[in-house]
Amino acid sequence: MDSNTTTALPDLWDRLSGTQPGPDLWVVLATLAAALAVVAPHPVWRVARNAITIAHEGGHGLIALVTGRKLTAIRLHSDTSGLTVSRGKPYGLGMILTAAAGYTAPSLLGLGGAALLAAGRITLLLWAATALLLAMLVMIRNAYGVLTVVLTGGAFLLVSWLAGPQVQAAFAYAVVWFLLLGGVRPPFELQAKRRRGGAGDSDADQLSRLTHVPAGLWLFLFHAVSLCSLIGGGQWLLRL
Repeated sequence: MDSNTTTALPDLWDRLSGTQPGPDLWVVLATLAAALAVVAPHPVWRVARNAITIAHEGGHGLIALVTGRKLTAIRLHSDTSGLTVSRGKPYGLGMILTAAAGYTAPSLLGLGGAALLAAGRITLLLWAATALLLAMLVMIRNAYGVLTVVLTGGAFLLVSWLAGPQVQAAFAYAVVWFLLLGGVRPPFELQAKRRRGGAGDSDADQLSRLTHVPAGLWLFLFHAVSLCSLIGGGQWLLRL
């Protein structure tokens, strides 16, 4: 038993720290097409948006912890909305960064994932995503949120442990394309809601109250981050 453990640990470390060959270009293009097919049609997007909400609320939670706030709860709802609750000063840089992290998180996670894939770190990407989902699960405070995160984390875990290298690579590229493309759509949806007079307590409006900067400028920042991440990450994935 000890001998097996001693052998397994270096092998595990080699898998995490090593590089894996990327898929053929046709696989990269196929995963791009699959991500577009999930993000573009409204009925499919209505379901897939739950994964973007996980990244959105996870971004709020992660930055809240990094800036010294106390994270108390994360809730994910069936209408793809979410809520992250943290304690600390209701003003200041930490609160501003926490509020700004939501709409930018999916795109920035996609950009980071694209950088890992460009470096051949496919296994590291899959395991890091699984670890983040497990850490987030601890803070989920409603049944639907638990179900969503468990299903998402389970998919990553099954692919990481049971799938072959080519399937893992295709899955990783599909996930990163989805984050990059899916991160673009929510700011446009928020813009449309605000134009109709809704979403008065959105992240952009909260940031406006915190900073006295117009909400429209914060919305512009969300657009800029998502579009720049898509362009930069897309170039890495397509090896341009």
